[in-house]
Amino acid sequence: MRAYVSVFRLRLANGLQYRSAALAGIATQFFWGFIIIMVFQAFYAQAQSPPPLSLSLSQLITYVWLQQAFLSFIMLWFRDNELFQLITSGNIAYELCRPNGIYGFWYAKLLAQRLASAALRCFPILVVALFLPQPYRLVTPADPATFLLFVVTLTLGLLILVSISMLIYISTFITMSAAGSLLMFGVLGEFLAGVVIPIPLMPSWLKSIVYVLPFRLTADLPFRVYSGHIPKWQALELIPLQLLWLAALIGFGKYAMGKALRRVVVQGG
Repeated sequence: MRAYVSVFRLRLANGLQYRSAALAGIATQFFWGFIIIMVFQAFYAQAQSPPPLSLSLSQLITYVWLQQAFLSFIMLWFRDNELFQLITSGNIAYELCRPNGIYGFWYAKLLAQRLASAALRCFPILVVALFLPQPYRLVTPADPATFLLFVVTLTLGLLILVSISMLIYISTFITMSAAGSLLMFGVLGEFLAGVVIPIPLMPSWLKSIVYVLPFRLTADLPFRVYSGHIPKWQALELIPLQLLWLAALIGFGKYAMGKALRRVVVQGG
């Protein structure tokens, strides 16, 4: 465990050095945030009556700003090219020589990478969004308990997302190409997590599919908890579901990693 903590700290410190990239990312995320908000504003203005259980415009705007602030927490296309290079080039042999388990080692690296990216970008976006004029302003949580539940669900959602992203790297052992796995997981994961269309705005038949899968627990759940669309009692009921999915994904990931490593063949000197 100490080795994993050390890897996490080193990767986090390394990721915090890329400040110029973070500034460019902040500008891009503000641009896309305003574009998305204006698109939804147009839809809401034309809607004669809001669909049942839909988000209010204020809740939706808060949802969008949280997406932009915590983009590195919720996007499956956020990747580590170094790990893909290790797998496809055969340099995975050096990783296998380490005395620590490769799953935990990579998990710590990916978690630190996402945290470092979020630490550089989220605070400027949140601070500016809090002082924007209406209707573009980010709304604060209703009370401290709601904010605490948001932090808990967002943290568990991040751990679930890293567990899902680990499956992308594991699948690369078989396909030897990251493009297919990234495309499949990225597109489907984004949509099913409510990043493209918030889940309350989806048709009922699609919601029944989304609620069975773990993707919504990474983005939709914490953001709707923050905005108050999901009440506190319901959030407390969903936290055990997050823990269950996290345990299942980590367990399956370790099993799949073990199976993949037994099939690895490294040629050369």
